[in-house]
Amino acid sequence: MKTPDSFNRMRLQPDEVEIVKKYRAQTLDNINDNTALDIHLKERGIDKKDVVSVKHWQNMGGELRFSVVTKETITPNDVLNKITEYVKNYAPTYTPIIRETKGEYLLVINPADVHIGKYANQDETGDEYNTKIAVKRVLEGVQGLINKSKGFSIDRVLLVLGNDILHIDSSTSTVTTKGTPQDTDGGKWYEFYDIALDLYVQVIETLRQIAPVDCIHTISNHDEQSGLYLAKTLKAWFRNCEDVRVNAKAKTRKYYKYGNSLIGLEHGDGAKVDNLPLLMANEKPQDWASTTYRYWYLHHLHHKIKIKYRDAKDFIGVTVEYLRSPSGTDSWHSKKGYTGVKKAVEGFIHSKNNGQIARLTHYF
Repeated sequence: MKTPDSFNRMRLQPDEVEIVKKYRAQTLDNINDNTALDIHLKERGIDKKDVVSVKHWQNMGGELRFSVVTKETITPNDVLNKITEYVKNYAPTYTPIIRETKGEYLLVINPADVHIGKYANQDETGDEYNTKIAVKRVLEGVQGLINKSKGFSIDRVLLVLGNDILHIDSSTSTVTTKGTPQDTDGGKWYEFYDIALDLYVQVIETLRQIAPVDCIHTISNHDEQSGLYLAKTLKAWFRNCEDVRVNAKAKTRKYYKYGNSLIGLEHGDGAKVDNLPLLMANEKPQDWASTTYRYWYLHHLHHKIKIKYRDAKDFIGVTVEYLRSPSGTDSWHSKKGYTGVKKAVEGFIHSKNNGQIARLTHYF
């Protein structure tokens, strides 16, 4: 039986496909003078010349909806280079701070899983959260930890960056790095980026009044790309500041040694928890051998978990902790029953000789 012509699909060669795409892009200006489409593209920062195809329809309420396919003209490295170059042209000069006495303790400040851009409705989830609340909680939490640390002479400050500081990682303003849909409070991804940058600059400028600040960025699942760009931007921003150092390397696991303590930092969605002690020993063998107190500070789960591994009786080999988050409970977590977790920002005091000697928590 002969197959009807309607079932025979025409196969195009790759060069023929490109010709079709170029023709569509060149003739898009004549697409019915669609004002709604123009507005849609403008709001998302899309140039008509970069559009390959458009599908449009109306929802049940009569509102126009568009599905736009664009050319792949910008890569993540392009964005990163532009951001870095921009900030290098404007890097404030900070006057060195003269410190009369040298401290004896490390203050660890770790605002985990802030999720700037996240939205939670009080009536739906019982927990209100938005960008303004996120910023307010970080500033309040950091100041709270500073107040709680005033009994210690601080030598250095370790500020942990990243860990889902941003809620989304896409120009569509609704999804994470892997495309998982999220509830947002209505802003654009670049607005959330600017807010996070301003917040971090304010926090670092506050902390450097206490002691030199070492910033370490931890890559995370909600903002794998934009979070790294943010860390690179901070590195360029403080390049003229002698007492601020920013580690913005694209490594999943990072380490920090202070006196007799070795601290490992990871978001918490990567290596299995049981593998972390040996990973630390293998990835930093010299630091492992020269320290007695070893810690992993993890994030991602938004609630407190503490695990201890021993390498010999009465000697702690590694302590693994998941830190609390100041972030509110959104619709998905509320629906799944992940509620009732205490909201907080956490920090620690490390002695040069005796490891972690104090735990600081600011609850909301």
